Amino acid sequence: MLRPILVACALALTACGHAVTAEPPAAAHTPAAAPLVATPEVCPLPDSGFECDFQKRLKAAQDYAETRPGSVGFVLRDRKTGAVWRNDHASDMTWTASTIKLAMVVNLLERHRAGKIKLSAGDRTLMNAMLHTSDDDAADSLWKKYNGTTFNAAFGKYGMTDLVPQKGYSPAFPYWGFEKCTANDLDRLMNYVLDTVPADDREYIVGQMREVGPVQQWGVWGPDSGAKNGWSEEDGGWVMNSVGFVGQDERYTLAIMNNLQGEGAYDDGRATDTEITRILFR
Repeated sequence: MLRPILVACALALTACGHAVTAEPPAAAHTPAAAPLVATPEVCPLPDSGFECDFQKRLKAAQDYAETRPGSVGFVLRDRKTGAVWRNDHASDMTWTASTIKLAMVVNLLERHRAGKIKLSAGDRTLMNAMLHTSDDDAADSLWKKYNGTTFNAAFGKYGMTDLVPQKGYSPAFPYWGFEKCTANDLDRLMNYVLDTVPADDREYIVGQMREVGPVQQWGVWGPDSGAKNGWSEEDGGWVMNSVGFVGQDERYTLAIMNNLQGEGAYDDGRATDTEITRILFR
């Protein structure tokens, strides 16, 4: 009986061996990972004409302006591409303060070049003072000497088509110190200077705007910029305005008009104009 038992055991071991050495079942199929799809970049102002990064800066500047005292109108222009952005307050009528002195200089140079007036060395010193330190007495002297009405008649030619002189604030009318315009006006004025004023006169104005005195070193002004700033307290509220250009080639222009409407004062407006410029360019 021993042999049949051994044979049975051998057969069992052989079967077990087959079971042990049999090929393992095929591994379950793992599907390939789906390809990664980049999320489209969200550009907040797609109709502005500015590239996406600049759109984000514009949106940030706009949001900041809405948190500030009073109302702030601003216009940014890319002179290379032609893109222009205006916020909702760019058409608000606002006291020009001393920004209008830039238009006065343009007009004086234009009349001198046409032979209608002859600017003296003293006149040019006064012009420098208007641009460098925003000197009011200098503006008064030139306004009186060269006829304020003649100045005002020319300002529309420079793009200041919304400008309106204000009656009842001074014995003289019109008077440079009491006029209202919009940020759109200042934008057009700045671009008239850069695009239309004859080269020699433009070089003079741009040079003066790049090197303004400490009293005007805020707002659009900076290490790569030039500005003509204006500030005044009218009707019980401060107005803080800044217009200028940014870049060695004056590629961008920026006009800001901040009517604080009694909700803030000089320092608030100065900070607002400077921070808007920082958000956009610095």
